[in-house]
Amino acid sequence: MRAFRTRRGVAIISALAAALVAGTLPVIGAASASAEEGCEVEYTVASNWGSGFQANVTITAGSEPIDGWDLTWAFPAGTTVSQAWNVGWSQTGTTFHGSDVGWNASIPAGRSVQFGFVGSGSTASPSYARVNGDLCNGVVLPTPPKSPPTPPASATPSATPTVSPAPSPTTPTDPPTPAGPVKIMPMGDSITGSPGCWRGNLWQLLDTAGHEVDFVGGESQACNPAASDADHEGHGGYLVTQSVSNGNTYRWMQQNTPDVLLLHFGTNDVWSNLPPSQILAAYTSIVTDLRTLNPDATILVAQIIPLEPAPSFGCTDCAQRAIDLNAQIPAWAAENSTEESPIVVVDQWTGFDPDTDTYDGVHPDEDGNVKIAARWFEALDRVLP
Repeated sequence: MRAFRTRRGVAIISALAAALVAGTLPVIGAASASAEEGCEVEYTVASNWGSGFQANVTITAGSEPIDGWDLTWAFPAGTTVSQAWNVGWSQTGTTFHGSDVGWNASIPAGRSVQFGFVGSGSTASPSYARVNGDLCNGVVLPTPPKSPPTPPASATPSATPTVSPAPSPTTPTDPPTPAGPVKIMPMGDSITGSPGCWRGNLWQLLDTAGHEVDFVGGESQACNPAASDADHEGHGGYLVTQSVSNGNTYRWMQQNTPDVLLLHFGTNDVWSNLPPSQILAAYTSIVTDLRTLNPDATILVAQIIPLEPAPSFGCTDCAQRAIDLNAQIPAWAAENSTEESPIVVVDQWTGFDPDTDTYDGVHPDEDGNVKIAARWFEALDRVLP
């Protein structure tokens, strides 16, 4: 008998139904022919926007490594995958088949690889999962995701900004079609580049969806998957306020003027305890400069990912400061958005868990990169031709 549960979006399937009686929550069991007890597969619905959803799949080896993997499962009826990353895939009826793409074929003992996909239909868990034809018999106790920090009762607005879809009523339903690829500039600090590397996943999502795009910027940093567009303006350690005041942001946009700006910028300003009003003033300067260079540009501005650094980093108030900035972004966007040059807010905060999506409470790991890319894609897919 096989049992299953879903807890906070993680679908868990196991061949050991007796473990449920003992109070443990088993994961989807799977292994290679040589894998031992403890290997596992987790299927997580990361976001759901009604007409579709994004899911992440993590394969973890047990006490023996996995050298090359093929995974299959059965979706609920009517569920289909439209695009995927970090996996070779196909679907026949309800059966999904995924395989490694070379660079992620080897899974050392106790380590994991992850791939993701965008689909439509039911978000319910698959009815089974097998790796290399076998079910794994290991069980683990998953740790529920950590709840995001909640501001004091007197704080307004709420700790969970409600900005999806974007609040601006002026987002064009029929955007102008530019000649050639749409030039997209990812701009920000270390969350965007050096070391941030969600751009490869985003590029693959856009390419698979049929959008003709060209990432632009003076920086070039390769990200998985291979052959993704490496250009960007992500600068580790930079403050958006300083980058505006010293003319960097204008110079970046003048040299590679984008049609669409992706702005996740302000983490270092929050760290430096600069007030939201000063950060938003810098955003306004960027928007004004971009419209001078391209009056029809579209600006996607992120509510920044959570900040939960270890106490040794000395920024115990960072979590709340990020919330305070994010809470003011929607009103700023609505005030500054125009029909010709709309500002779209992208909620990168909600659902992002620093415990599992960063490696230090600040910078995204591969899980975090996948989530950030999926949120950008949801917004871009609505505004790109």
